[in-house]
Amino acid sequence: MPRPRNRRRFAGPPGPHREETSAGGLVVDIAGAARAALIARYDRDGRLRWSLPKGHIEGAETIEEAAVREVEEETGIRGRIVAPLGAIDYWFSASHARARAHPRPPGPPRRVHKTVHHHLLLATGGVLSDADPEVAEVAWVPLAEVAGRLAHADERRLVAHVPELLAAVT
Repeated sequence: MPRPRNRRRFAGPPGPHREETSAGGLVVDIAGAARAALIARYDRDGRLRWSLPKGHIEGAETIEEAAVREVEEETGIRGRIVAPLGAIDYWFSASHARARAHPRPPGPPRRVHKTVHHHLLLATGGVLSDADPEVAEVAWVPLAEVAGRLAHADERRLVAHVPELLAAVT
């Protein structure tokens, strides 16, 4: 059977699974030429893949609070939310790279359905930093080049509307 084109999604009914929710977004600096902070991680094949910063909601955090915290933790840049960008959902197996760091009892791989809520943030301070151990690199990318740098089509679709959203808030 041929491999699905998008390995992040698996077709068919999910069966027993765990739900996970994360939040993050695109933090933009509009002082001067507009630019956005992106993060990069290595995939299972050792390739550097650029994406939007995101992470799990902790405790009683709201989705928005988690988005602001995760963007700052992964990029070093503080921001304030100005608009929602949308949500992305996908399925993966618990044998996914993160699950290897958290061993579980033997048995069939556990399926996870993850929903990530993304927001547009305006930078309010901080210094670009790759201090987060989950992040291999961070970079300021000119806003016009962000979509071309992102590894995932679903994230590229979300950022396509950023210029219009920025025009409405500036």
